Order: sequence, then structure tokens, then C-alpha cells
Amino acid sequence: MDQNRAETAAAGTPRMGMSIGATLLLTTAVTLLIYLIKSWKKKEPRNLPPGPRPVPLLGNIFQVNLTELHKDLVKLSEKYGPVYMFQVVNLKTLIVVGYDTVKEALVDCGDAFNDRGIIEIFSVLFGDHGIVMSNGERWKAMRRFSLMTMRNLGMGKRNVEMRIQEEAQFLRERFMQIQDTSFNPTYILGLAVSNVICSVVFGERYDYEDKNFLKLLSYNREIFKRLNTFAGQLLGMFPRLMTCLPGPHQKILSNNVKLKKFVKEMIKEHKDTFDESCPRDLIDFFLLKIQEEKNNSETEFREENLVGTVIDLFFAGTESTTMTLRYSLLILLKHPEVQEKLQEEIDRVVGQNRFPSADDRAQMPYTDAVIHEIQRFADIFPIGLTRAAQEDTTLHGYHIPKGMMMVPMLTSVLKDTNHFKNPDEFDPGHFLDENGGFKKSEAFMVFSAGKRMCMGMSLARMEIFLFITTLLQKFTLKPTVDKELIDIRPVPNTNGSQPYDYEMFAVPR
Repeated sequence: MDQNRAETAAAGTPRMGMSIGATLLLTTAVTLLIYLIKSWKKKEPRNLPPGPRPVPLLGNIFQVNLTELHKDLVKLSEKYGPVYMFQVVNLKTLIVVGYDTVKEALVDCGDAFNDRGIIEIFSVLFGDHGIVMSNGERWKAMRRFSLMTMRNLGMGKRNVEMRIQEEAQFLRERFMQIQDTSFNPTYILGLAVSNVICSVVFGERYDYEDKNFLKLLSYNREIFKRLNTFAGQLLGMFPRLMTCLPGPHQKILSNNVKLKKFVKEMIKEHKDTFDESCPRDLIDFFLLKIQEEKNNSETEFREENLVGTVIDLFFAGTESTTMTLRYSLLILLKHPEVQEKLQEEIDRVVGQNRFPSADDRAQMPYTDAVIHEIQRFADIFPIGLTRAAQEDTTLHGYHIPKGMMMVPMLTSVLKDTNHFKNPDEFDPGHFLDENGGFKKSEAFMVFSAGKRMCMGMSLARMEIFLFITTLLQKFTLKPTVDKELIDIRPVPNTNGSQPYDYEMFAVPR
């Protein structure tokens, strides 16, 4: 009997032990969970902006169309207000919509949002070197150097204007060569615009048939084009994963490698022919700074920042201006009455015996208004580059913690009904007063705003004005189809950045 009891007790001991162990494990887990919840609640700042509820691991990406992202982000503001939270994967991002709130974030808040928000795809492609994606002292040093160097090279002065005028002549000659046939102007416009930035950065312009020049343009164009596709958007959200997977996005990565290789070869050529007493271009001026600061261990003037700066200037200075000119000619084909008024003003102010100059712009209010309206309507970059809060701050009454990403919706500013009466229509009247004079608009934020606004703004404005007026001085642009069939809206599913392809005639006047 005693033996049976002992066996029974012995058999029950493990079961009792397992029960106590399970209870302790459960108690520990619950305690830890409560601690984590309380800890999380303590760390989560109060008074954050509202926003749609995110899905675990993926955030809010299923609530928007990735190839029409700007439209859906603006639409969400109708429910959540002009400042709201949107989560991409596990990254909480502040979306800012409308002129008043974008101005508050970029201008009124001073330096609060001067940091560049980390965009992982650009980190993968370009790192944090150069100007666009850098922060802190590196950004200050690279931007200060680039602005000073471009001024030394004649930015905003007669020197750069002469380079653009020269390129406009080459562009006009190319148009003259193909005047008897219809053609797509995209390719030719890209050559002309790229040559302007090449003359500043590389110290020379290229012949339109130069093979190396054409390769450089193809790398740049492919990267820009494919980043706006669905595959490009996926690469942007999951760069570490997508770089390991096959697909059309791999073309972005391979072209990026080729682009960097081209720039490094150009830098090597400059090193081989460098004369510190006579710097020729931006690369030479940078090499001079590298030499001056070679004993400074903390200097930002290193070759990787030179590569990054050159790519930033070339990438930003080529595609956006080319795209704007593509839109310009398409809109003028759609609106021959606008083209006719432009030509009347060109004939009156410039005439036919000299080339247009930047100084003429002040005497050409209608031309100025049309160019502004083309840029507003084209909406090349509907979503501004991300910023990040440098410190805890307040925006639109909400608490914004240090480091939070902020995305200004520039499209919502350019289409703000409080500033543009027909925001979805092409209307030069948006920039004309009752007397036909040019009227500025605070909501014209094509180049963003604040200290991080596009540093190539003056170059782009001069290029667009001189290219358009030089062409219209000698040519009338004619469509190949009835103007009613011309669609000037952006191609769907390209995030609002690309016009439809088209062909045209350039008829000598």
C-alpha cells in the first residue's frame, strides 16, 4: 500500500512541476508584456497628428496606389487634415498638404525641418555623399561650395547665359535640319539641356553624336524613368530586399553603377590634366579644395563627396528641365493661340536680328506668365523630397518628435484653390494681373522652399526661358494631329511626372 502511494506521488510530481513551470512562464510573459506596453506608452509622444491605421509590418501602403501616390496622399488629407501621419512599412512619416501648412513647415519653422529625411533607395543608389542626401556639416559644406563655385563659373551672370545661348543655337540648328519631317523633340531637348550642365560640371559641351555623351544621358534617363514605375516604387520601399531579387528594377541598379563609373573616369581625366592656377570647372575647383584641405582629417572635401556632388548636379539639372521643356512644347501645340501671343511679344521686344537674353524677360510679362504656368501645370515633382525634424517641434498644433520624416506635397501647393482659380487647367492668367503685367504667386513652389530649395533654380529658369524664346523666334510649332486630340495631362501611373510622347513639325517663320 505504502509502495503504491509512493509510486503515485512520484508519478504526480512531474505533472505538478510542469504546471508550476507553465504558470511561472505565463506570469513572466504577461508581466513583460505589461511592462512593454507601459514603456511604449511612455515613449510615444502625445499630441501626434492623426492618420490612417497601419497594418502590422506593412504600414499604410495598401491604402494607396503606388504609381499615383501623390493623388492618394492628397486625398487622405480630406479625412485626416493638412498634417497627418502615414506609415511606410515601419517608418512613420508626416504628410503636409496645402500652401499654408507646407509654407509653415518649410519656411516659418526656420531650421526645424532642414535635415534631409533618409530615403533608403537613394542611400542604396548614392549613399549620403554630395548635396541632396547629406545632412549636418557635410550638407552645409557641399552646398556652400557648390553655390560659390557656380557663381565663380558665372551662374546668374553673362558667362552662363552665353553658354545657354550657345546651346540654344545648336538646338535651333538641329530643328532646322529636320524641319521637313515630324519628330519627337524629347531626345534633342535632352541633349541640349544636358550640355548646359556638362559645360558647368565637366567644362565642355559635347557634340550631339558623341557616343560617351549619349551613354551618359541614357544611364540618367533610364534611372529617372524606371524609378517612377511600379517596380521602381517597390525598390524604393524595400531596397535591401529588392536588390537581391530579379526584375526590371535591376536596370536602375546597373545604370547607377555605370553612371558612377562615368563620373569617376571624368574625375580621373581631370586629375591627369589638373592645373591649380587655372581651374576650368566644378570638378577642378573641388580638386583644388581637396588639395587645400589634405591635412584636415575632418574635411568633407573627399573624392566620394565629389562623385556625389557631380551626380546630384547632373541628375537634378538634366531630367527636370528636359521634362519641363517637353511639357512646354506639347502645351504650345495644344494652345496655338498662346504660341501666337508669345511670338508677338518676342517680335516686339527681341525682334529677329539678335538672340533673346535673360534681361529681356523683365519686358516680357506674358512670356514670363506662360512659363510659370507651364511649370505649375506640369507639376514635375508632385511630392517634394523628404525632410526630417532636427529637433522636437510643433507643426499645425501637433507635436513632431526629433527625427520624424516629413514629406511636403508640392502638388497640393501648385493646385491650391486659394491661390489658383483653375488649378487643374492650363491658364496663364494665374500669373497675370488685370493690366496684363506679370503677377507673382507665393504658392509657386516648383523648386520647393526654404534653405533646402533647389540650388539650380536660377540655371533652370534661365534655360527654360532662353530655349523657348529662341525656338519660337524662328519656328512655329505645328502638331501632327488635330489639337483636340492632344492630351496634356500626365501619363497615368507615372506619379504625375511624364507627358505623353508626341511628334511635331517645326515650321520656319
